[in-house]
Amino acid sequence: MLLYTACWLSIVRRLYSFLKPNDVLLGDRAFCAYADMVSIAKLGCDAVFRKHQSRTTTMRKGKIVGDCDKLVTWYKPKRCSQGLSKDEFDALPPSITVREVYYYIVIPGFRTQQVSLITTLLEKSSYSTLEIVGLYGKRWDVELDLRHIKTTLGMDVLRCKTPSMVRKEIFVFLLAYNLLRSLMWSAGTTYTTPPLRKSKARYSPPFN
Repeated sequence: MLLYTACWLSIVRRLYSFLKPNDVLLGDRAFCAYADMVSIAKLGCDAVFRKHQSRTTTMRKGKIVGDCDKLVTWYKPKRCSQGLSKDEFDALPPSITVREVYYYIVIPGFRTQQVSLITTLLEKSSYSTLEIVGLYGKRWDVELDLRHIKTTLGMDVLRCKTPSMVRKEIFVFLLAYNLLRSLMWSAGTTYTTPPLRKSKARYSPPFN
């Protein structure tokens, strides 16, 4: 399991090269690691990740910059992180400053849940607490979009047998998805309704 996780992280980190300066990367707990924060900052980009469950810092530590908002210092891990070579690990700085924002999700009938976010967007005057929380909320929209691609469009099961046909099958699914999204955007613009409030019609897979 550890070997699989390390390989997966190494592959994902290659995608950082596609980031452009000033991009903001949203991610879940798996990416909230010291090495990832450093790598993204070196590219001139920023990150907003959910804090990894292994970190147990409290609001009593760090520099308070607002309600549920603080600056904290992270120190370089003592052991080489998964997916890093020894040279990459040795090149990491001894410490970095990150910003921690937390908020509560209250749903009637369910236990109140605290969510802690870690970000490299340090200036509260430029990036308010609510803006950080709202930005991370957009990640859920991405999760829903991926679910629609896999489930609503039926892409959870690919039916072709050869690599070339599988690629074509994926391209057709994405084409159909983008056409549906374009239609939703057009309808939302015409009737002044947010496009995300439009439902997705059931789509029959192209390869039966």
